[in-house]
Amino acid sequence: MNLCWNEIKKKSHSLRARLEAFSDHSGKLQVPLQEIIDWLGQKDEELSAQLPLRGDVLLVQQEKETHAAFMEEVKSRGPYIYSVLESAQAFLSQHPFEELEEPSLESKDVSPRHRIQNISRFVWKQANVASELWEKLTARCVDQHRHIERTLEQLLEIKGAMEELSTTLDQAESVKETWEPIGDLFIDSLPEHIQSTKLFKEELSPMKDGVKVVNDLAHQLAISDVHLCMENSRTLEQINTRWKQLQASINERLKQLQDAHRDFGPGSQHFLSSSVQVPWERAISPNKVPYYINHQAQTTCWDHPKMTELYQTLADLNNIKFSAYRTAMKLRRVQKALRLDMVTLGTALEIFNEHDLQPSDRAMDVVEVIHCLTALYERLEEERGILVNVPLCVDMSLNWLLNVFDSGRSGKMRALSFKTGIACLCGTEVKEKFQYLFSQVANAGGLCDQRHLGVLLHEAIQVPRQLGEVAAFGGSNVEPSIRSCFRFSNGKSAIEASQFLEWANLEPQSMVWLAVLHRVAMAEQVKHQTKCSVCRQCPIKGFRYRSLKQFNVDICQTCFLTGKASKGNKLHYPIMEYYTPTTSSENMRDFATTLKNKFRSKQYFSKHPQRGYLPVQSVLESDFSETPASSPMLPHADTHSRIEHFASRLAEMESQSCSFFSDSLSPDDSLDEDQYLLRHSSPITDREPGGSQQPPGNLNMDDKGELERVLAHLEDENRILQGELRRLKWQHDEAVESPTLATGSPESVQDPRNDELLAEARILRQHKSRLETRMQILEDHNKQLESQLHRLRELLLQ
Repeated sequence: MNLCWNEIKKKSHSLRARLEAFSDHSGKLQVPLQEIIDWLGQKDEELSAQLPLRGDVLLVQQEKETHAAFMEEVKSRGPYIYSVLESAQAFLSQHPFEELEEPSLESKDVSPRHRIQNISRFVWKQANVASELWEKLTARCVDQHRHIERTLEQLLEIKGAMEELSTTLDQAESVKETWEPIGDLFIDSLPEHIQSTKLFKEELSPMKDGVKVVNDLAHQLAISDVHLCMENSRTLEQINTRWKQLQASINERLKQLQDAHRDFGPGSQHFLSSSVQVPWERAISPNKVPYYINHQAQTTCWDHPKMTELYQTLADLNNIKFSAYRTAMKLRRVQKALRLDMVTLGTALEIFNEHDLQPSDRAMDVVEVIHCLTALYERLEEERGILVNVPLCVDMSLNWLLNVFDSGRSGKMRALSFKTGIACLCGTEVKEKFQYLFSQVANAGGLCDQRHLGVLLHEAIQVPRQLGEVAAFGGSNVEPSIRSCFRFSNGKSAIEASQFLEWANLEPQSMVWLAVLHRVAMAEQVKHQTKCSVCRQCPIKGFRYRSLKQFNVDICQTCFLTGKASKGNKLHYPIMEYYTPTTSSENMRDFATTLKNKFRSKQYFSKHPQRGYLPVQSVLESDFSETPASSPMLPHADTHSRIEHFASRLAEMESQSCSFFSDSLSPDDSLDEDQYLLRHSSPITDREPGGSQQPPGNLNMDDKGELERVLAHLEDENRILQGELRRLKWQHDEAVESPTLATGSPESVQDPRNDELLAEARILRQHKSRLETRMQILEDHNKQLESQLHRLRELLLQ
């Protein structure tokens, strides 16, 4: 027992020594580990306090230096932490523990073995916590360092970009300050300013990318929880605001320049606004056709106020008894009002070539016409050295061209129409005009077929048509004129220029007004040293009319054309017209002719009537053949032909009933208006005085009855047209009131008869358009017919 007791005491002392030694070693580890844990937690808090970074370069650089010192401190602590952790690892390797064993904390008596297990477990936990905190701290330090470096780079980039953008904006704003107000710019310089503004806008396109980059960088910093400082935020905001304002200024400037170029530039019509005075205002329809607003009367009209006044003055010429002279006198007033009498054909051709008006069948819009007219009048100012009211002349000429060739105001006219209108009214010899007009429809070989000749004659006849004088020249049916011209072609299918000029030199009925216009222009400044036998005017100005039946009988143009005469002067015999001063040879020739006519009876002149022009169509010709399909014709040939037939009948009745000298002549001495062109003589064109005037019969009861029958027929035709017009309006209203058939309804889509309804709708729409077209045609024709009826009634009353 003693031996056993001693052995137990020995073991107990050994165990006590080991426990004391273990306790001392574990105590040496627990304290450092706890200190390390506390220190790491403190450094982690210090590291967290460094965030978030502030968006300023200087502050971030300070943060970078602070963090570098922080990392050095952590790095210097590293060896000690590693040594403690290694000691803990060595201790745990010597004193392992079972992790699954959980000691009873409530037990008061803990065995030495359990106590050793608990101590080992506590050291292991401390070592793990310290190790994790150390790894986390070192990783955070590295990440923080990278974050600071990246943030500093971005801030430096933003700062540099903002400085560059600010400099560029200063330069751009200084350029903007040099911009002149739009109202101070010259119209001719507008295209240059537009181009420079566009280039300036393109040069600033890199700035747009720079602004976008700066904003993207600021957005990335915000995502990283780095917000720009107040100064940088204000700078960025100012840059964005200035850039937006600069963009808006450039766009507004460009828009204003383009609007000014459109409204005031060469392609605009603004410079024509000065052609009218208050209370009138010139406005433009969507198809560029001008119209005029009277603010005082609150009305609008297509015609320029000056053009309306001009047309009113043309009414004073209606007392002229001869259609060709009446038309020529009216055109002469239009020609002088438009200042086209001062434009030569050569000048007009230069303008036509500069504006490339070939081919002649191409369409011109109003802007092109304005450009050509503006260039024409500006060239007139340069060549003549005179002051021309260009806006007024351009606007008046445009108005007249639209009235003649585009009365419907579609805003389009053919180049041939434009050139024909200018060529007819320019101040050039009539032969040159005919040569030019023929060249516009001739082919490359200088030949013209019937179709193209019909196009030319149709364009030319629109000039007297606009004046309401077309009936005396064969109406718009140009087929008789084509047949008359091609009699000179020797049976060929095309005619040459020389043959056309030979025909034109005979002054054909459809084109005689152009030759008379030339003579009217030449006679204006001529003075004849003789006295008028009617009004006793001396000298006679303008035309001089000499009787080839009576000696020393001369009449001025006013008395002759208006039908004034004195008692005893019966001028129903041949008369010679002079539009230039007479020469001695012409006086001797006329004396011999007068002496010869003294021995001729009145019946001789009745049997030998001669016209001073080439008749191309009888006024009673009722077989109106169609114009070629390619020639511009109205789509209502049947009604139009009937009206022109009655217009021809009107011309015939006027020629039979109007007397040149109604004040003094007996019915037997009345002259026929159909013989209105007299033999004329000038130093340039000297014709044989063999022409004589036909003395038509008196207006007997049969003629009066015929006139009344024609009048009644026209009134019946008028009633028929009005009835048809009312019927078409009723059909049009009925078609408008059927929207379901015209447009269809949702229910009809599911109807089996959908196809039939759609077909009916299409037919109704087509019928509606035809009705509207025919209504417009009938309204125009009804106005023409009423005008003819009015003239017939006045004639019947006379």
